[in-house]
Amino acid sequence: MLIYVEYITERLLYTLSFVFGDRKVAYQLTNDGIAFMAEKGPKINYSDRDFVDGFQIVPARILFEDELQKEAPTKGQYEDITCLSFQDKPDVLGSIFYILSRMEEYNSPQTDGLGRYKASASILHKNDWLQEPICDRWSNALIQVLERKLNLDLKAQKPRFSFQPTFDIDNTFAYAHKNTIRTFLANTKDLIYGRTARRNDRQMVRQGRSKDPYDTFEQIAALAQHYEDTKVFWLLGNYTKLDKNLSHLNLAQQEKIKEIAAFAEIGIHGSSLTPFNAQQLEIEIQRLTQIIGYRPNSNRQHFLLLRLPDAYRNLIKVGITHDYTMGYAEQTGFRAGTARSFKWFDLLKNESTNLNIHPFAYMDGTLLEYLKLAPSEAKIRIRTLYQEVQKYGGAFSFLWHNETISAYQHWESYQEVFKENFVLNAAKSNSN
Repeated sequence: MLIYVEYITERLLYTLSFVFGDRKVAYQLTNDGIAFMAEKGPKINYSDRDFVDGFQIVPARILFEDELQKEAPTKGQYEDITCLSFQDKPDVLGSIFYILSRMEEYNSPQTDGLGRYKASASILHKNDWLQEPICDRWSNALIQVLERKLNLDLKAQKPRFSFQPTFDIDNTFAYAHKNTIRTFLANTKDLIYGRTARRNDRQMVRQGRSKDPYDTFEQIAALAQHYEDTKVFWLLGNYTKLDKNLSHLNLAQQEKIKEIAAFAEIGIHGSSLTPFNAQQLEIEIQRLTQIIGYRPNSNRQHFLLLRLPDAYRNLIKVGITHDYTMGYAEQTGFRAGTARSFKWFDLLKNESTNLNIHPFAYMDGTLLEYLKLAPSEAKIRIRTLYQEVQKYGGAFSFLWHNETISAYQHWESYQEVFKENFVLNAAKSNSN
C-alpha cells in the first residue's frame, strides 16, 4: 500500500507508525507525485492534490504544521467513523495524533487544585469517549474503510494483550517505625477529632501486639511472583505536605523495598517536588538506586502530578525511559486514547522521543473516593475497562496502593473490588 502526501513530517510518521506499523500493516510513504501515478498496486492519496486514480483522503492541516491547534476540534464524521474535525475537516489520522500527543493539555488553564489537567476538560470526556481506547478504535475503523475502498485484506494484527498490576507506595507503614514526634502529633490529632480506633490501633502496632495495617507487602510479593508484569513505585521524597513516607534512611523502609525488589520491578514514585525539578528527581532516583542496587528506569508521579511538557522533559533529562503516570485521578478510562504503550511526542520540539508512556485504566481512589462507587458498581466499571483492553489490545494496567489492599478502615468493603481484576484475568486465561 503506497501513501502519497505532499510533505513528510515527524507528526505524520509518528501517527502512521501507531496506526499501521504497530499492527504490522505494510505501507510505503512518498511525496513523489510521478512515482505515485506510476504505482499499479493499492494506493492512498492523503493530500488535497488530485490524481486520476488512488483512493483520496483529504487531510486537515494538523499533521503538516508545527504549531499547537489554537481552536479546539469539534466532532466530525468521516465515512462511518465519528472522529474529530479540524477547521471543518474531519480527519481520523489527525484525530489520533491530537489525542495521543495530548495536545489539548499544553498551556491549558483547565486544572484542579494540584495543577493537574482535569478529566472533565478533555474532549474525550465531553464526547463520552474516555472509557474506550478511542485511538485504537479509530485505527481499526480506518483500516476497515481502506480494506473496503481498496478491495484488499491489509492483514492487520491486533496488538498483544497483557495484564499489569501496579502499586504505589506512598506510606509504607501506617503507624510502625514513625519517629516520636510524628507519633505524638498523630495521636494528638486523633484525640482532637475523636478517632479512638486509630489511637488504639497505633498503640497496638507500636507495642508490637499487632501488625501494621499498611504492611501488605507479602501479598504484593505473592502477586508479583504470579504476574510477571507487576510494577511497584516507591515514594522516597523529602517530607512535605504531600509527601509523607518514611525517610529513605529508615532501615525498615529499606528492608521492605529490598523484599519487593526480589520479585517485582521497582520504579521511582517522583515526589510532589519533582515535576518541575529534575535535580530533586535525580536525588530521589539515587536514593532508590542505593537501596536496590540498580538504577530504576521507570517512574510514576506522586498524586499523578503531570504537566506537559515539563514533567516528561525532566524524566528524559534524568534518564527515565518508562513513565506510568498517564491516567486521571478523578475519572477512569484512557487519557491518551489507548491502553498500549507509546513514545511521547514532544509537541514543542515536534519530535518523537525515547520516553515510553504506559497508560493505566483506573486507580483505586478514583472508584471509591472520587466517583464514590459501591463495590458492585466498581466491579462493573473494572469489567467494562478490561473488556475494552481485551478487545483492542494493550496492557490492562491498574493502580492500587499497599494501604488500599489492606482492608483497613473504609477500604474493607473494596477487597472484592481488588480481587475482581484477577478473577477477570483468570477467566480469560481459562477460556484460551
